[in-house]
Amino acid sequence: MTDTAAQTQLLQPHDKDLGGGFKVRRLLPAAQRRSVGPFVFFDHFGPATEQPGMEHDVRPHPHIGLSTVTYLFEGAMMHRDSLGSVQEILPGAINWMTAGRGIVHSERKPERLKADTYVNHGLQLWAALPQAHEEAEPSFEHTPASAIPEVVEQGAAVRVLVGEAFGQRSPVKTLSQTIYLDIALPAGGRFELPALAPELAVYVVDADASVNGESIPAHTMAVLPDGQGAVLTSGIAARLMVIGGEPLDGPRYITWNFVSSRRERILEAGSDWVAQRMGHVPGETEFIPVPGKPFGVREPDVGTTPV
Repeated sequence: MTDTAAQTQLLQPHDKDLGGGFKVRRLLPAAQRRSVGPFVFFDHFGPATEQPGMEHDVRPHPHIGLSTVTYLFEGAMMHRDSLGSVQEILPGAINWMTAGRGIVHSERKPERLKADTYVNHGLQLWAALPQAHEEAEPSFEHTPASAIPEVVEQGAAVRVLVGEAFGQRSPVKTLSQTIYLDIALPAGGRFELPALAPELAVYVVDADASVNGESIPAHTMAVLPDGQGAVLTSGIAARLMVIGGEPLDGPRYITWNFVSSRRERILEAGSDWVAQRMGHVPGETEFIPVPGKPFGVREPDVGTTPV
């Protein structure tokens, strides 16, 4: 029998503090692992208390060659993009924005919450597009929480955010096999995760858990051996996210907010953004400039992070 626990790859977060207690934990890309299925980027932000006068708005910025996948546990964000989409993101919903050849978007505090105190907590992932679709027309799809299938499996509540699992199929459309699950493991729970895709990883959101008997601290990602599932357990209630899918169809370059199979395409996108040729978010005048390297801009903007 293969000792799967010994082969499990553990990824620790790289933490960034954006100020005001707003922390972002980045798990992908990592030096030892660049992607899991189509996912090349995994950020866990918060929980952070938003108060009146405190804003962690993300100004308009561009993307190419990827889909952003935003999922909130708590709070709210207002999405606007260069297609004219205006969508408040609420807990439990999946917001899937496909950049393709290029899109620009912003994420800000909703106007209705400007005077309120509330908690923002969630995940943002990037899925690299298959090479045949890297230059697709940009699009945005919002799937409300009520449309996400839920099932009780092995005593755990499972939400099938993207893909197909346990007899449930998410309505979210993807361009390659993609798995994204939200599993609420009860105290003392035991969950057998089947090999739902060639590549899978488990992220422990809020409490220590075990994967194949190996203790996994909160905020850690356990990348499973290719083609294998795992046994998930926890002494206390824990929230686990499962991501994965079929492997990428070739390596990807990731620079700033751009993903592409071609290095020269990323440099071209940087030039397009400098020249403001990638579109504009209606009603927005601010924007995040490109960093200095490798785009040749003299004064990098070091106070922002891609979201």
